[in-house]
Amino acid sequence: MTTPLTAWRIERYGPPEVLTPVTRVMPTPGPTEILIRIRASAVTRADGMMRAGRPLFARPFLGLRRPRRNLSGTGLSGEVIAVGNRVNRFAVGDAVFGEAGIRFGANASHICLDETNVLMKKPSALSHEEAAVMCDGPLTSYHFLHEVAQVRPGQRVLILGGSGSLGTAAVQIAKAAGAHVTATCSTRNTAFVAGLGADRTIDYTQADFTTLPERYDVIFDALGLSSFGKVKARLTQSGRYLCPVLTLPVLGAMLQSRLIGRRRALFAAAGLQPPAILCAHLAQLLAMVEAGTLSPVLDRVYPLTDLVEAHRHVETGHKRGNVVVV
Repeated sequence: MTTPLTAWRIERYGPPEVLTPVTRVMPTPGPTEILIRIRASAVTRADGMMRAGRPLFARPFLGLRRPRRNLSGTGLSGEVIAVGNRVNRFAVGDAVFGEAGIRFGANASHICLDETNVLMKKPSALSHEEAAVMCDGPLTSYHFLHEVAQVRPGQRVLILGGSGSLGTAAVQIAKAAGAHVTATCSTRNTAFVAGLGADRTIDYTQADFTTLPERYDVIFDALGLSSFGKVKARLTQSGRYLCPVLTLPVLGAMLQSRLIGRRRALFAAAGLQPPAILCAHLAQLLAMVEAGTLSPVLDRVYPLTDLVEAHRHVETGHKRGNVVVV
């Protein structure tokens, strides 16, 4: 194919302005690969952290001075336009969604991925914009709430940051699991988060949940802005603090909580799970979509040419749900 591929490159670690548009030769799929025309791709907080090279202790894996894999974006949705001669799961014309993983490069016009990656056929119930974000908030929240914390009906769950990409998904997933859900958010988002299914909202501009008497079986710190030490008193005797943002304090809390008491700080990276397991989780999430218990929340949709502005918006910390580029 002679059609050029448009993508975004990260020249060096830094602010959104380090993102640079590039044109590359369109790849030809290998024997087990599919070539996807991308219709929509996610712009996530994790993408911004990778672009900025944070946390610093991750740089030996990402690249010490600049990213080794220097293309931007992970979550995507689009159509298969070519397949390798040994591909079995997909055919030309299939609508698909999933993630590029550590290969990155989803913020682009096209991408070539192995069919064994985290890829699924897109149901008609999801638009490309909605499907593009399924591997961020929904998949991560499902992993932490179901696989790590094993939330059960009747448990009390607190979501810290109920209006973001992970938070909006976590509220819906915890509610569908039969939990009593409380979520923190700003004043302008209280009605919005309650509409997602939260039994109670706490306006963090008016009240500090750590000073309130309620205790929770699970506290999901969706933004990684609190800590195990701060929330420990608000956990039940065998309560779990979950944080999807891995930091040195989280690692320390995990070790300390294993040695002292029954309350636990827990982390287990969703992205390190085998693709087959993550696809099984996505299948459960798609069943929720079909049942009407999960709906991805979109905040803003930008053209691919405005990726820098999309990153700037994500970094404000005030988005509702997800941001995508098309």
